[in-house]
Amino acid sequence: MFVDQVVIEVRAGKGGDGCLSFHRGPHLPKGGPDGGDGGRGGDILFYADEGLNTLVDFKGRRHWVAENGEQGRGKQQFGASGKDREIRVPPGTMVFNDQTGELIHDLKAGERVVIARGGRGGFGNEHFKSSINRTPRQFTPGEPGEEFTLRLELKLLADVGIVGLPNAGKSTLLRSLTRATPKVANYPFTTLTPQLGIAMLDDERRIVLADIPGLIEGAADGAGLGHDFLRHVDRTRAIVHLIDALPEQGTPVDNYLLIRSELEQYSPELAEKPEVIAINKADLFPDRPELDEIVREFRRVLRLGADVQVVVVSGASNTGLRELLELLWTMLRGRGKAVAGWVSESSGEGPRASE
Repeated sequence: MFVDQVVIEVRAGKGGDGCLSFHRGPHLPKGGPDGGDGGRGGDILFYADEGLNTLVDFKGRRHWVAENGEQGRGKQQFGASGKDREIRVPPGTMVFNDQTGELIHDLKAGERVVIARGGRGGFGNEHFKSSINRTPRQFTPGEPGEEFTLRLELKLLADVGIVGLPNAGKSTLLRSLTRATPKVANYPFTTLTPQLGIAMLDDERRIVLADIPGLIEGAADGAGLGHDFLRHVDRTRAIVHLIDALPEQGTPVDNYLLIRSELEQYSPELAEKPEVIAINKADLFPDRPELDEIVREFRRVLRLGADVQVVVVSGASNTGLRELLELLWTMLRGRGKAVAGWVSESSGEGPRASE
């Protein structure tokens, strides 16, 4: 189960109270103050564990508490500090204050950060001894630890995000390119949460891909959980824009422009990411000239240069998948260049869009 957003409550430990105590002994019935300070309360820490990729462990567990510090004791003994509570999350987890919306921290792999600090221990009466007060009866309680209601949001850490309208075939493509097993069916919105998979080109080359749930018109304004899905695209390094060659509504070019507009409205930087247009469902075209005409239509309407990549693929029959992966590898390693969101091969290497 993939979970990418949860709300939890955290409370750091309370500091231990200071101690009220006077030294006593067989020959010292009225000794001086010797009450020790209380221990520090434990902190709440977050650790970005590379072995995790979902927030599912937080489902059904809302409250996270660190240990309180111990009370001070006589004979000037300090109370023990409370144990810290370490909370493990996947890299890419953003920690927000749920009440103010403030971003507290965006955790990177291997990073450990204190989110809520434990309270300081109180002072024992030994701390208040002075030349004019030899028998102080003052002591202070420990301070409370910080507590917050936090919203955790996970941005997928993928090299490439696969975007497109619902039912464009993204899950089938991901399944064919990788070992991921997303749910696949012939109706829109089959994928309701992002899916990750790893495509192995050979023993040393791999690409992490994310199937982003189908976007709809108005996604940039939050329609259809648009904001939830678009923030995952924001963290990828490149985009495969998957286009249904036989859409139920509109034309392939129209559907591309619709999603492209949503990306631009959500984030101008997102719209400038390197991108490959992949025309999907090639297996449904017995005659190649029909597919070539769709590619020419993209070039004509969008005024694409000859070096811009428009790839014909089929997740069902594996058509063009090797060419797509090699193109993505070239892009990710910087041997290709992005021009206004498009990819242009400067070296002349790699697959052609249509031959």
